[in-house]
Amino acid sequence: MTSSKSKIQRKTQINAPTHIAGKKLSAHLSEGLKNQFSRRTARICTGDTVTVLRGAKNIRGTEGKVTKVSTASGRISIDGITINQADGTAVARPIHASNVVITKLNLDDTWRKNMFSRKGGQNSE
Repeated sequence: MTSSKSKIQRKTQINAPTHIAGKKLSAHLSEGLKNQFSRRTARICTGDTVTVLRGAKNIRGTEGKVTKVSTASGRISIDGITINQADGTAVARPIHASNVVITKLNLDDTWRKNMFSRKGGQNSE
């Protein structure tokens, strides 16, 4: 950030271009994945399995698959973590990407699979 003012920092974050907003959706890898791929972080994608590290006590420690990734808000939705609305319907609870750790990667995408293998890590097969 270039400004020390909170108002300007929020504006910069909200109006960020897509290639910068996507980088804000990174999360730490678990210890096993860190050793396997020789990387500390990765961008969260739909289908990854994550564990919630921070948040309310009832969701902390919960593990589940990512069902939705929102680059606009920088938040993700995880299968099984819901919040009740005023009318009683359950909707997915958005969680900030920095509050989770990736425990299993979705390597169905060949581009993503190749990216992890060429970054100096082992092949994931």
